[in-house]
Amino acid sequence: MFRDKAGNFAVGRIVGMIVLLVVLLVLIGGSVFVVEAGQTGVVLTFGRVSPVVLQEGIHFKIPFAQNVIAINNRIVKTEVNTEAFSKDLQTVSTVIAVNYHINKSSSAELYKQVGLGYDDVLVIPAINEVLKAVTANYTAQQLVSSRGDVSILLDENLNTKLNAYGVIIDDLNIINWDFTEEYISAIEAKQVAEQNLIKTRTEQEQALVIANTEAQKQVIAAQAEANKIILLANATAESNMTIANSLSDMLIRFETLRKWDGKLPKVTGGANTFVDIGALGE
Repeated sequence: MFRDKAGNFAVGRIVGMIVLLVVLLVLIGGSVFVVEAGQTGVVLTFGRVSPVVLQEGIHFKIPFAQNVIAINNRIVKTEVNTEAFSKDLQTVSTVIAVNYHINKSSSAELYKQVGLGYDDVLVIPAINEVLKAVTANYTAQQLVSSRGDVSILLDENLNTKLNAYGVIIDDLNIINWDFTEEYISAIEAKQVAEQNLIKTRTEQEQALVIANTEAQKQVIAAQAEANKIILLANATAESNMTIANSLSDMLIRFETLRKWDGKLPKVTGGANTFVDIGALGE
């Protein structure tokens, strides 16, 4: 009887020690928390968010009273496929990829305001809102030609909207712009018309150049002919003048000789009125 009591006491003591050891292990395990690389820990004390954010490493907490929520601070990629309207009311289907991360110091406040579903609750709705707002400022053609500028504007507006929550946009890429079949057909028709117009203008300009060249040739030829006529006229005039001067001298001598009565002048003065008959004969 004594042995049974002693045996039961010993067994009960061993079980009690085992239970105590398990409780201690549970308490020790529940008081230690490891924050892994690329994460921060948000401490909840009886469900209340502590402003202190745990960084990477081993930390202690109060078992059953505190809980630690791990927040991923690595760069996360999210892709959004949405529709918006351009300035000229064209439907634009857009695929946009955004890389972002959570600022470590903002982890507790973000969890307090949004929770762990910040991608669906905060980031994606913000991307849709900003994309629609920016797209409405451009025509469909401008969206295609100014794709780089649109990306920069989207990045700036998203950061303005999300930075207050601790969400930082690292990179933004417009993967695709897509438009309705009607609009694409209209663009193709416009491009064909513009190409035809350019071709027509080029042909007209070429024809005008050819016409101007021919006109210049005719002007040059006419000027050369005119110069030739002027030179010929000048040469003829000079020749006639020479002949006229020569004939005038001969006529003067002839008239003087014809009117002379054969008598020599009795008085000679300073002027010599004698006509050289021999000279007339030359």
